[in-house]
Amino acid sequence: MDELKSELDATLHARRELGTEYEAALVDSFLGKVEQSLDRTIDRQVRRRLGEQQVASARGVRPRTSGAEGFGERFGFGIISLIVAIPLSAIAAAQADLAGLIVAWLGIVGVNAVHAFRDRLPLSTRHDERE
Repeated sequence: MDELKSELDATLHARRELGTEYEAALVDSFLGKVEQSLDRTIDRQVRRRLGEQQVASARGVRPRTSGAEGFGERFGFGIISLIVAIPLSAIAAAQADLAGLIVAWLGIVGVNAVHAFRDRLPLSTRHDERE
């Protein structure tokens, strides 16, 4: 996070010096660095989770998951859904005015709610029998 904060400061400083004509390039560059940081974080968490699953599988037990481990996944999903929400909102508003915008955002909120609470949803009996 400190690295991204310093990158943001540098980007804002460069924008002040260069003016608005380079704003799009500066924003694209900064977003690329944010994406790389997210990719590194997600890769690290995936490797750790796979390692835990392999150890748990070798021991014959189900691995525990904590809320802290899922934070990166939830954060990434939230960021991606907000990015996708921008064009969806524009399309919905252009095609169906306010009603379309409301329906689009209800869908976005619904998808995020299901993703956030999916660990609390009841499992099917077939899934329970396999474990």
